[in-house]
Amino acid sequence: MARTSSTTRLAVLSASALLLPGVAAWGAMGHEAIAYVASNFVATGTKTYFQDLLGDTSADYLASVASWADSYRYTSAGAFSAPFHYIDAQDNPPSSCSVDLDRDCGDDGCVVTALANYTTIILDSGKTKAARAMAAKMVIHFTGDIGQPLHCENLETGGNGIDVSYDGEDTNLHAIWDSDIPESISGGSTLASAKSWATSLTTAIKSGTYKSQAASWVEDVSVSSKSDIEAMAVEWATESNAYVCSTVLVGGVSAVEDKELDGAYTTKAQPVVSLQIAKQGYRLAKYLDAIVAAA
Repeated sequence: MARTSSTTRLAVLSASALLLPGVAAWGAMGHEAIAYVASNFVATGTKTYFQDLLGDTSADYLASVASWADSYRYTSAGAFSAPFHYIDAQDNPPSSCSVDLDRDCGDDGCVVTALANYTTIILDSGKTKAARAMAAKMVIHFTGDIGQPLHCENLETGGNGIDVSYDGEDTNLHAIWDSDIPESISGGSTLASAKSWATSLTTAIKSGTYKSQAASWVEDVSVSSKSDIEAMAVEWATESNAYVCSTVLVGGVSAVEDKELDGAYTTKAQPVVSLQIAKQGYRLAKYLDAIVAAA
């Protein structure tokens, strides 16, 4: 499978952004939902720490910066960070799915190494508060990105090159996983939609569908070293990537390309999207707790 260079991928993603304003990894609403789930589970000391670091004492202190990294990557100053939003799994879906850090993380970095590097910056007391705040925004965002299956896949630029239709509109496979399918669950694209969805997911984690699973989601959370963080992130990416074979492209590219996907396909995808949003929100909470404990 041909390797997609960071430059080529950035060009494709930039073109997609021009065609689809507001589309980002999980879409802003998805990232905000993850942040709100995290807000519902962080320790009190963690909340205080990050409210101070981010300069926001409101209940939206995580959600308000959850999509900052997507805006930043399209600026001249932030263009370098584009490769940090994904890892290009060189696998062969739907026959086989896998993630290998040495094979799949490009020379310019990837979401796995970015999580480790920016976490290290947060923990470095020698860094300015502004640098640590920026790093926190990156960590909040990339913890969400790594839960989107197509952010852990190289094929057709993470699905950006697979044309599909959704509700009669021409789009691409990556975009519907970012925004259309999440919004079909939450009922909208607003901050209020994200908060409401997060409330439902929080209940599912505390006492519902996800209660028996939640502890296992955070068993490998560690900020002890860069290698520990990378190992943790590879596990998260591997989980996400597996859904490319089981759900996203279960029938191969031909099963979705140029097809209308707002019916049965979306119905099958919705439980996966809900699970990944809940999982990464809960993981973000425990990860931020670990950062504060280490700090």
